[in-house]
Amino acid sequence: RETLALIHGIVLGALFLVAFTGGLAELWALRTADGTSSAAVTRGRVRRLQIGTVGMAAVVWATVAVGTFVVYPWYRETGPTSAKSRLLAGEDTAGWHELGMEWKEHVSWISPFLATAVAVIAVLYGRRITSDARLRNLVTGLFVLAFLTAAVAGIFGALITKAAPVR
Repeated sequence: RETLALIHGIVLGALFLVAFTGGLAELWALRTADGTSSAAVTRGRVRRLQIGTVGMAAVVWATVAVGTFVVYPWYRETGPTSAKSRLLAGEDTAGWHELGMEWKEHVSWISPFLATAVAVIAVLYGRRITSDARLRNLVTGLFVLAFLTAAVAGIFGALITKAAPVR
């Protein structure tokens, strides 16, 4: 259980962070493009953006799926020694369940949808993102929202696991 929880949180979380960082860097590089870049440089940047956003979407889908269908059922087990029972038993930790687990259970699913939207836009509109500031800003906004919803879920997950590890 601990190994799968680590794969969910640390391995997939790290891959997600790397993919997000790379995608954001490419979006930023496209933002500063003034049309003087060669077609080959622009093509390379767009290709890296497409690969990074598709990779991020795939990783965040895997992260949420493993969390929801593998790790989360262990958290929800009944019994006095279950993670949920231990979390709810203390007045100072019950809030972690009420807010943190609800976020992880429901809101974190927004992240893969947003990341997929970004990947689809990057693949379909590729080069247009370099010249259309509104499209680039939309993609950047969706990209950052996808990251933020997942980041909040990750922070809650780390804090909840520290308070009531899944055994």
